[in-house]
Amino acid sequence: MVLAALSACPVGAAPPGANVVREESLGEGAVRVDVYSPAMDRVVTNRVLRAAGGGPAPTLYLLTGLGGGLDGISWWDNTDVRKFFADKHVNVVMPVGGASTLYTDWLSADPVLGRNRWQTYLTQELPGVIDAQLGTTGRNALAGVSMSGGSAVDLVIQSPARYAAVASYSGCPWAANPAGMAIVSAQVARGGGNPVNMWGAPGGNGWRAHDAFANAAALTGKTIYLSAATGVPGAIDGGGWISPTVEAITNTCTSAFADRLGQLDIPAIHVERPQGAHTWGLFEADLHDSWPHLARAIGA
Repeated sequence: MVLAALSACPVGAAPPGANVVREESLGEGAVRVDVYSPAMDRVVTNRVLRAAGGGPAPTLYLLTGLGGGLDGISWWDNTDVRKFFADKHVNVVMPVGGASTLYTDWLSADPVLGRNRWQTYLTQELPGVIDAQLGTTGRNALAGVSMSGGSAVDLVIQSPARYAAVASYSGCPWAANPAGMAIVSAQVARGGGNPVNMWGAPGGNGWRAHDAFANAAALTGKTIYLSAATGVPGAIDGGGWISPTVEAITNTCTSAFADRLGQLDIPAIHVERPQGAHTWGLFEADLHDSWPHLARAIGA
């Protein structure tokens, strides 16, 4: 389990072998930081926005959607993320990769998607490297969109000591029930992967360990932001490519998870927009709206 691994590797320290292999300026306070992941035995590119104002700053880890940013579709490519955070005292880290992987640790290497240990990378390897490289405060938030919205929730459940806040924008926190397993499996299959290689037989221990509804109590004390829209296109979409059905599904998932948190008396900010059809215009608006909540949680 990640919690056991973190006890062996203190929060703020990178596991042995995780290291920066390349750093390159991308202009205007942005850098590309390539980090070697021992868990996956590969180098992962991360786009990093350095905090404004100097001195130690907290960190926002910002995950992208189904294509992992390798398809040219990401916060970096499709939103004003660089402009929005230019005057803010927070480091923003945007990993590239992980298409169709749910950003989790897979039990087995997949013939198509390869060896994926993204949970280990995002909760242990990368934060330790970033903390050392940037001299951070050690306070972190994690946010995801679409595929990675549910992943962000799961990662914070798996590693609550690492993150003070989590946001899911048009994501789908999942349960280990037929509907949840179908949604997860469809995202993996979209990239040609086999979900059995991820968590084993559907409904088994691997799936139950990542059931956000069953394990939601681990989010106690966290700042939680959940947003989605009805799927009805509107001005918020900004004329982008729309996916009304996908957004309607994520709205159902998000509302159900917000209800689950309510059952546990865990406070959450839940935004259900009347318009929005799974576009970057919608996601950008939600990032902007969520930031004051995340900032307070991490001291930005």
